[in-house]
Order: sequence, then C-alpha cells, then structure tokens
Amino acid sequence: MPRVLAKDRLGSLLAANRRLHDPALEPRNRLPVLRALRRWQAARLRESFADFLASPAQRPAAEFFLSDLYGDIDVSQRDRDVERVLPLMRRVLPARLLDVAADAIELAVLSQAFDLRMAEVLEPALGGAPIDTAAYAQAYRKVGCPRLRRRQVMLIHGIGVDLERAVSSPTIAALLRLSRGPARAAGLAELQGFLERGFAAFRALGSASAFVEEIARRELEVSRRLFAGHPRPFAVR
Repeated sequence: MPRVLAKDRLGSLLAANRRLHDPALEPRNRLPVLRALRRWQAARLRESFADFLASPAQRPAAEFFLSDLYGDIDVSQRDRDVERVLPLMRRVLPARLLDVAADAIELAVLSQAFDLRMAEVLEPALGGAPIDTAAYAQAYRKVGCPRLRRRQVMLIHGIGVDLERAVSSPTIAALLRLSRGPARAAGLAELQGFLERGFAAFRALGSASAFVEEIARRELEVSRRLFAGHPRPFAVR
C-alpha cells in the first residue's frame, strides 16, 4: 500500500488533535490524574535515556526527543500554528519536512489518546495514591492496543530517520535558515522552532542511525514487557 502523503495527512491529523485536547468534546482532559501521569511518564523516559543524556554527542538529540516529541510539554500552539497556515505549508515546505511535521502531529494524537485512556483507568484504580510502576503497568495492559503502541514507537523512529536525511541535504538546511523570518511573520514560530531544534540536535549527532534504532529497540521492548507483566519492564538497557 503506498504511503499517504504528508500534505494529505496533516488536515485530518490536526482536526483529530484539536478534538482530543478540547475538554468540552473530551471530558477526560479534566481528570486530575492526567497531569500526574504525564509527569510520571516524562520522568521515566529521562531515566531510560540517562545514558544518552550523559553522552555529549547524543545529549542534544535525546533532549529533543524528550522535550519536543516524547515529554510532558504542551505542543498545542505548534499544532494551532500549523492548522492556521496549512495551505502555505503545503506549497513551500520540502516533502521531508512535511513528513517530520505530519509524524510529529500523529505522535501527539496517539500520545494524547493513550494518555486519556490511561488516566481514565488510573483515576479510580489509584484512589488518590501516587502512580507507581505496578499501577502504570496494570493500566497499560488494560488499555491494550499493542499495534498502536508499536506505531507510537515507530513514529519516533521515523521522525529521527527523516531528520537525519534532511540534515544531510544542504538545500533543506538552507531553506530552513531562510524561512526563519517568513515563518515568524506567518505565525509559524513554534513550528519553525521545532524544526530548527531537531535540525541542530541531529547535526550535532552526526550519524543518527544507531541512535534512533536503539531508542526504537528499547521502547518496543518496554512495551513488550509491560504487556507481558514483567516485574521490571523499564530495565532494558
């Protein structure tokens, strides 16, 4: 089956993301445990990425993954920027950067959908107690959807691969530099910042293949262990 072009995915992904974050349409956004869940997941990821963060060469890429893709941050302004100027983006951005943007927004959609379902399970199960590994793993298994969990990890992998390819293109690097002023004038400052941070991180990394493959390997193994009820699901290094 041919891959759906990024320019054709973006509109539906942005609409889905907007619906999932709207408390009027999705009341689970108001669950008290949701923010605690996001903090817990962000802390877990920083612990899992500790060796990458300790490496001078890998740290920028690890920080980009943790802050811009897989962490406890609000990316709604970036996605509102994209939605507002989507026709312009389709005309002027190179296909590889459109792929990065589309995969990042699909990742945000999947992550938000999973977070809402996890919060719905955890809220009554915890009864006000803090989240721990056992409670998280039990909720993870109850939510299920292993194929979508795999998709979540592979989106991270795909973003890394696309950024590595984009960094190797002098034309795309030049376009990104030249677009800084026009992007801000058009209301795309958050998206421009996201792309520039990714570019800078992967330029510092050099060859990214081993880095993105290792992240995918670890996170797929974490998912497998969580579904299997392993007593130490996050000890995969």
